[in-house]
Amino acid sequence: QVHLVQSGGGLVQPGGSLTVSCAASGLSDSFRRYVLGWFRQAPGKDREFVAAITRSGGNTYYLDSVRGRFTISRDNAKNTFHLQMNSLKPEDTAVYYCAADSSLIQSSYRQHTQYDYWGQGTQVTVSS
Repeated sequence: QVHLVQSGGGLVQPGGSLTVSCAASGLSDSFRRYVLGWFRQAPGKDREFVAAITRSGGNTYYLDSVRGRFTISRDNAKNTFHLQMNSLKPEDTAVYYCAADSSLIQSSYRQHTQYDYWGQGTQVTVSS
């Protein structure tokens, strides 16, 4: 019922920037009630937490290796959220997934198994 549709991604050179976006539809609750997150999965690795933003947008959380380079944001008026990625490194290469959940608690925001709704994923490749 809830659908998250991603856009963006692609190929970028090291040091470059890219934004991936996610648009939500079919929501049974106000978009403002959803905790939003971004995860990524590289070949041979588990899906890992990248960033999350609280319902109010007042707090953001980041994987240590992306903090200072990536920015998560949300636009509650448009039911969209974004991950701006700057200073990209080859190690950032992965399939990126957006995720949302209306009942997520603070202690669970890093756990991908706790999110009910997922985007389709989009490839981000950082290569020269």
